[in-house]
Amino acid sequence: MDVASAKLIGAGLAAMGAGFAAIGVGLIFGMFLSGALRNPAAADKLGARLIFGFAVTEALGLIAAVVALALAFG
Repeated sequence: MDVASAKLIGAGLAAMGAGFAAIGVGLIFGMFLSGALRNPAAADKLGARLIFGFAVTEALGLIAAVVALALAFG
């Protein structure tokens, strides 16, 4: 296997991280809605944790996308 092929395979594997981040964001919001519907009084307390979890998950997805682009075009 030559270096160019290994770079593209690595870029593809790193790009999967962006897709997994999208799945994680969906799970975060789905679990929040489930918890908010079960206990509406606690929804206000969970809002800050929701935003923090979304931000961390999205940041990891963006880092994965940047690594994939750096491997593919760098």
